[in-house]
Amino acid sequence: MTSVDHLILTRFNLPTPGPESLVRAQDGWLQNRVVLFERHTVATMRAQTCRDFTWVIYFDPESPRWLIDRLAPFVAEGLFVPIYREQVGWEDVVGDARSIFANRSDLLLTTNLDNDDAVAADFVDRLQDAARRHPDHAIYLRKGLILQGDALYVRDDPDNAFCSISETWDAPITAWRDWHILLREHLPVASLDGPPAWLQVIHGQNVSNRVRGNRVDPGAHRDAFPGQLDAVPAASAAGVWLDRAVKRPLRGARDHGRSLVKNVILRVGGKDSLDRVKTTARRLHA
Repeated sequence: MTSVDHLILTRFNLPTPGPESLVRAQDGWLQNRVVLFERHTVATMRAQTCRDFTWVIYFDPESPRWLIDRLAPFVAEGLFVPIYREQVGWEDVVGDARSIFANRSDLLLTTNLDNDDAVAADFVDRLQDAARRHPDHAIYLRKGLILQGDALYVRDDPDNAFCSISETWDAPITAWRDWHILLREHLPVASLDGPPAWLQVIHGQNVSNRVRGNRVDPGAHRDAFPGQLDAVPAASAAGVWLDRAVKRPLRGARDHGRSLVKNVILRVGGKDSLDRVKTTARRLHA
């Protein structure tokens, strides 16, 4: 069987320009983010059915001592490897991967994981299977869940933020080569169907996440996301009907308009222009 070196990549509190910098400047951002990280990301990474991966988390070198101390037990148990950098580009990730995997396998699989998201218990297992079937591809497990308060939604997102790249070690580019919606510009895409593979939680510090998809009952998904949906009440038939008949079409119209504007800005001005628009919108919203 084709062997795979799997590197999972997370930015924690790296200094970054653009709209995210405004969110990180909010009072209590770091304290709240640690709570979300432990509740969702750590909990579901610990629950993976396949543990054959290396999880690297990038931190600001100026991180406060209390943060380092709080996360130290996770490092001690070998859950993730902390790396302290002022900035990280995809070339840096390639260098880190080469250092981490001294005895290299047939393929390098890199996966982006945000620090406030959760993944299904078989997320790693499914990705590694996909990597073997689709070498030299960007890989997306396209279905996921979105949780807002007591409401759960299932979403089909063909180029979502939980992106991966499966490639040989010859000249790797990694999943951080570009924005997740732009990896298609660099190599072929395998956007794979299946049960929900990821969970995004809508909270007050999201940069771009919002409710999308269809309202669903959480009961069918609790086993796949251990501890994440236990407190979410069952969805009533009336609530599901109201969402699909009224609220979902309104969300769809909103998202279609946003997508059109976003694509125009990207084509005309590129990523920097889109970042400037997002930053201005975030300032006005604040």
